[in-house]
Amino acid sequence: MHLGNDRVIAAHEVRGLVVDPGPESTLGTLLEALGDQTPRALLLTHIHLDHAGASGSLVRRFPSLRVYVHEAGAPHLADPAKLLGSAERLYGPEMERLWGEVLPIPGENLVVLGGGEEVEGFRVEHTPGHAGHHVCYLDLDEGDAYVGDTAGVRIPPGDYTVAPTPPPEIDVEAWLRSADLIEGLEPRRLRLTHFGAAEDVGAQLDRLRASLRRESERARPGDRDAFLAAFEAELERGADGDRAARLLQAVPPEQTWLGLERYWRKRDGA
Repeated sequence: MHLGNDRVIAAHEVRGLVVDPGPESTLGTLLEALGDQTPRALLLTHIHLDHAGASGSLVRRFPSLRVYVHEAGAPHLADPAKLLGSAERLYGPEMERLWGEVLPIPGENLVVLGGGEEVEGFRVEHTPGHAGHHVCYLDLDEGDAYVGDTAGVRIPPGDYTVAPTPPPEIDVEAWLRSADLIEGLEPRRLRLTHFGAAEDVGAQLDRLRASLRRESERARPGDRDAFLAAFEAELERGADGDRAARLLQAVPPEQTWLGLERYWRKRDGA
């Protein structure tokens, strides 16, 4: 549950491992699901607060917990001041309500990844695009790929998909390459943080690619109001009222615009 809604943020538990525990504001739901189980490790796809914000609180509760994270994200878990400053610029006074407390993680708990490793029965792949430090985890036993935000946001039971593009690290070309990389792994299913499992792997990645290309081209002229109007109108056409509300919660339109506007400004050298 996030802000009273289910089917917005998923934390996946696999053989005593937790992939993306979510924000501290939803930690109670995760702990209830874990019951008496003590997790062995956290596998973080990236450090955005909706995916990793509860990590420090979990380490405080379980001091031997290992936290796997890409090398570019690890320093911001050890000292989250810069991460929190960036988030506060986006969320302002809503920070605590949305994400809760964010605690630093001791260096001895962090396991730094570069991509290409095998850890805890998973193959790690570096999948930049949504964030430069994004990784995915392929379960070598089950064949599922835990892809964070790389395969987009899709709220079941429908398949309408949105590419989440918050600032500051959106890279459309890198993201499309990452989608190709994931497809090349031939996973059995995609496990999405937002939300659940996608059995139709190729079709889901095609929907992600289409959304990313469409929204990035809409943002290119630099007209915020036109972008937001088109984005919200298309979302309303693609999803019913209940799912549309959850999509808007997971992919706020203003952040979608800000990430793509920054991408084009950097890319075109403006």
